Amino acid sequence: MNGAQKAFFEEKERSLGVYLNDVQKQAVLQTNGPLLLLASPGSGKTTTIIMRIGYMIEALGVKPARIKAVTFSKASANDMKARFAKFFPHLPPVDFSTIHSLAFQVVRQTLERQGISYGVIEEADGPGVMSKKRVLREIFEQLNGSKITEDQLDELLTYITFIKNKMLPEQEWAIAEVKVPRKVEILQHYEEYKRTASDRLLIDFDDMLLMANDIFTKNREVLAQYQRRYDFYLTDESQDTSPVQHAIIEKLVAVHQNLCVVADEDQAIYSWRGAEPDYLLNFQKIYPEARVLLMTQNYRSSASIVEPANLFIQRNKKRYNKQMFTQNPAAEPISFKILENYSLQAKYVVNQLKSLSKRGSTAVLYRNNTSAIPLMDALDRAGLPFYMKDSTIRFFTHWVVEDIMNFMRLAYNTKNISIFEKVYRKMNAYITPTQLKALQKVPEDGCVFSLLLEHVELKDYQPVYIKRIRKTYDSIQFDQTTPTAMLEHIRYDFGYERVLKKMSEDLGFNYENLLDIVDVLGLIARHTSTMTEFAGRLKYLENLARTSHLKNEMNAITLTTLHSSKGLEFDRVYLIDLIDGILPTETEEAIEEETRLFYVGITRAIRHLELISYSKRFKASVVPSIFMKALKQIVSPQELPKKASKSPRKALKQYRNDRTITTESALIVGSKVKHVMFGKGKILEVTSSTIKLSFDAGIKQFMTDTCLQQGYLEAVED
Repeated sequence: MNGAQKAFFEEKERSLGVYLNDVQKQAVLQTNGPLLLLASPGSGKTTTIIMRIGYMIEALGVKPARIKAVTFSKASANDMKARFAKFFPHLPPVDFSTIHSLAFQVVRQTLERQGISYGVIEEADGPGVMSKKRVLREIFEQLNGSKITEDQLDELLTYITFIKNKMLPEQEWAIAEVKVPRKVEILQHYEEYKRTASDRLLIDFDDMLLMANDIFTKNREVLAQYQRRYDFYLTDESQDTSPVQHAIIEKLVAVHQNLCVVADEDQAIYSWRGAEPDYLLNFQKIYPEARVLLMTQNYRSSASIVEPANLFIQRNKKRYNKQMFTQNPAAEPISFKILENYSLQAKYVVNQLKSLSKRGSTAVLYRNNTSAIPLMDALDRAGLPFYMKDSTIRFFTHWVVEDIMNFMRLAYNTKNISIFEKVYRKMNAYITPTQLKALQKVPEDGCVFSLLLEHVELKDYQPVYIKRIRKTYDSIQFDQTTPTAMLEHIRYDFGYERVLKKMSEDLGFNYENLLDIVDVLGLIARHTSTMTEFAGRLKYLENLARTSHLKNEMNAITLTTLHSSKGLEFDRVYLIDLIDGILPTETEEAIEEETRLFYVGITRAIRHLELISYSKRFKASVVPSIFMKALKQIVSPQELPKKASKSPRKALKQYRNDRTITTESALIVGSKVKHVMFGKGKILEVTSSTIKLSFDAGIKQFMTDTCLQQGYLEAVED
C-alpha cells in the first residue's frame, strides 16, 4: 500500500470513524479487472462498497458518471445512494439502480428508435389492456374451467419468472416443478396475448431482461453504446442474480472487464426465481483473470452465534471453503426450546417479549406468513406493538378462510341462496351445478336444504347427507354457538375436511397447508365467544396486518419471513415453527438452499438467538427441524444421545485426532494450541465458560465447552 492509499484510509478514519480491515482495504484498492468479493453476514459489505466507489472517485479521479452500481432491489439502491451521500456529501451522485431499471432503459430506447409502441402489462388495467394478473386469471379459467386461487396465481407468476430468468426454451417449459394445471399452455396463451391483444407490444418485468439481453446479442451498436457509457460496474447481492441478469452484465463488461461482484453463495435463497450459486462458484472460469477476496470477519454477532453458524453452513457442498469468524466476545449461548404443542408457541414467545423493556431490536422470523397469524393475535391481545415487514399476507383473503366465513354466514340465514351458492360444492352432499340452478328457480322462499329436499330432483344417496347438514344447521344458534363449535361442525358434520382432501388430490393443492389454515382459525376462535365476534376479530387482524408495516414504532417487535429478513440485523431473534416439513421442507433436492435459508435466519441475531419447535402440531405428531438438531449438536453435543438415528443428510464435521484437547485441565494458560479455523495460537485466559486465545490475526474468544466437545483445539509442542 502506497502513501496516497494510506492517506485515504487514515483520512476516512478521522472524518467518518470508518476502520477497514486488511481484506476490506484490498477490496477498495482492487479497482481494475474482475473481482469477486465474497462477503459473509455482518462483514461490513455495504461500507466496503461505498468506500471503494469513493476511493475510485477521490483518489483515482474516476468520474462518478462512469461508475454503474447494480443492486437487487429498489430499497437496496436507495440505501446505497443514502449511504454514499452520507460518506461523500461533497461528491456528485453515482448511478445506483436495479438491473430491471437498466434493462428497461435499453429496451425503451430501442423500441422508440424502431417506432414500436409498447406498454408495461405489470401495471393496473388500462384502456383496452388488462393487468398481468387479470390476464392470467382469465386464461387459467378458460383452460381449466375453474377460477384460479391466489396461491395458484402466486405460483404461476413465480413459474413465469423462473422460466424467463433461466432463459429456458419453450420445449423446456414443462420441467419446472409447478402444480398449476396446464401451466405450459397458460404461459403460451399469455405470450400470445401480449403480442396480439392491442396495437401495442406488451411487456412485463421479466421480458425487460430477456429483451435487453437479446438486443445486446443482436445489435452491436447498442451494446457498444452501453459498453462505452460506464468504465466500472459493481453488482451487489449477486447470489440473488439469475442467468439472464448475469448474461447482461457479462456483455456490458466484455471490453474492460472492470467488474466487482459482491455476493455470498451461503446466502443464495432465491432459486425459485432462477438464481443459483453456481455462477459464483464458476466465476474464475468466466473471468480467468479474476481475483477472489473473502470478507469473513463478522462485526455483527457475538462469538456464541458466529462460531456455530460458521460450522453449520459447512454442511453444504456448493460453496467456497471460507470460514466466518469474529473478534466479538462470546455472549448468551444459543437457546433451544421444544414445546409440547404448537398452540403454546405464540403464548411462549409473547411471555418472553413481555419481560423485555426494549423491544425495538427484536425480531420473530418464520418460513411462511401463516406462522405470523397466531403470533399477531397473541401480541395484540398482550398490548405489544409489532411491525410486519411483509405487508402482503394472503391468509385473510384465502379461499379456505372465505369458505369458513360463508358457512358461518349461512348459519345466520339458511334462506340465503347467494351464500349457499358459494359453498354448496364444499359440502359433502354431492350437490351439482344443475341442482343448484333448479334450486334457484324454486319460487318459494325457505331454508335452502328443505327446498332441495322438496323441490329438486336428487340422487338416491343425497337426501341422507342433506338432511344431516340441515339438522346440524337447525341446531346452531348464531348468537350462542361458539366459533370453536361451529368450526367442528364445518370440518366434520359438513364434511369440509373430506372435500379439502379431494380437492388437493384433484387440483394439486397441499392438503396439510389447507388444514393448517383451518387450524389457525381455530386458535383465533378460542378467544371469541360468538361468530359475530370471531368475524370482527378476523377483519381487525387483517387490517392490522395490512397497516402494521406503516407503523414501525421505536419499540415495536419485527415480524418477518426468513426470506425478507436478509440484510437485516436484530439484537434478539426468535426463529419459530422449526419442524421438519416447514424448515426444511420435504424436498430433499433443495436441502442446500434450505440450509442457506436457516443460516440467513440465525445470522440476523446480534446477541440473543432462540430456536423454537414443538412435538405436536394440532393433532399430528411432528419432529423438530434437523437444522435445529444440527445446530444444537454444535453448541451442546453432550446433550444429544450418543447413538443418533441414521440420516441421509450430511453429518456435521468432527475435528479429532490424538492431539485433540478434550478436557479443561489440558487448557493451560501460556501453552500453544492449534485451532481448526485460525491455526496456531497461544492460550491467554481460561474460565469455565470461555477461553481467550492469541493468534497472528489478533485475540479471539471462544466458548470453552464448544471447543472441548467439538475438538476444535489441538496441543502443539514447543
